Amino acid sequence: MSLITALVYLLVGFVLLVWSADRLVAGASALARNFGVSALVVGVTIVGFGTSAPEMVVSALASLEGNPSLAVGNALGSNIANVGLILGLTCLLYPMSVEKSTCFREIPALAAVTALTALLMIDGSLSRIDGVILAGGLALFIAAMLYRGRREVDLDPATQALMNEISQDMTNRAATVWTLVGLLVLPLSAQILVTGAIEMATLLGVSEAVIGLTIVALGTSLPELAAAMASALRKEDDLCIGNILGSNLFNLLGVLGIAALIHPMTIESLLIVRDLPVMAFTFLMLAGMAVFAGRIGRVSAGVLLATYVIYQFVVFQQAL
Repeated sequence: MSLITALVYLLVGFVLLVWSADRLVAGASALARNFGVSALVVGVTIVGFGTSAPEMVVSALASLEGNPSLAVGNALGSNIANVGLILGLTCLLYPMSVEKSTCFREIPALAAVTALTALLMIDGSLSRIDGVILAGGLALFIAAMLYRGRREVDLDPATQALMNEISQDMTNRAATVWTLVGLLVLPLSAQILVTGAIEMATLLGVSEAVIGLTIVALGTSLPELAAAMASALRKEDDLCIGNILGSNLFNLLGVLGIAALIHPMTIESLLIVRDLPVMAFTFLMLAGMAVFAGRIGRVSAGVLLATYVIYQFVVFQQAL
């Protein structure tokens, strides 16, 4: 396979992956809503998993095919891109305020999950037991969102962001068709993407982790970028930040957890000593801005974006 062919595989895989995930979420959420499932349950479960479906399917497939560095790199890289690139770029265009509830709930939750992930990865592997722990953490997180959603009048930003994605006014026939299309095309597009990523890594002489941390992570984060920009245009600050934090939680607990459950993974040492700390550092910057400043202004956004650009440069420079 030539470099051009690998690029075509990546491009086609990205387009189909994002489109099929969107169609799956639209169809499945509409179908559940039409059968009387509450909007809260649909948003937190179907939409929650659906928005992270690109990362989950790509990492699960990479793990199954014996490419753990691509799986782990995709998860860590997506979290770094979500904060550094997406939130940085969005807040550079439109500065955002951070709700106090976010500082007391979502940010501490993501801090705990980040610490847990680091603790499990520090030995250089993610076993099936580690996968059970992460997947169990995701189940607890979903249960907590459902519990709070039923008890509180005002939903937290992460839950509200998920509920806003529920498809409206779709017939059962159309919902069934789109659900089936999404279920069929999603794994196929992930296979195309993973094939292109592996071939590109081979042709460029770099590790699969590099491709996962950069190109694949950026591509699978495109839905979050679109959602962030849309929220910014509507001036829905809390929904934008809630979507980013929720996505990062799903990436660590769901993407890594499911990939480890499918196949135990050995983790490259460079991912642990370089990329895991960068992910934690970008989160700590975001947490500091949210807690101490209460907003992410243009200067803060510029720092986040610059951190992402420098990180990408370092990854490519060390790889090549």
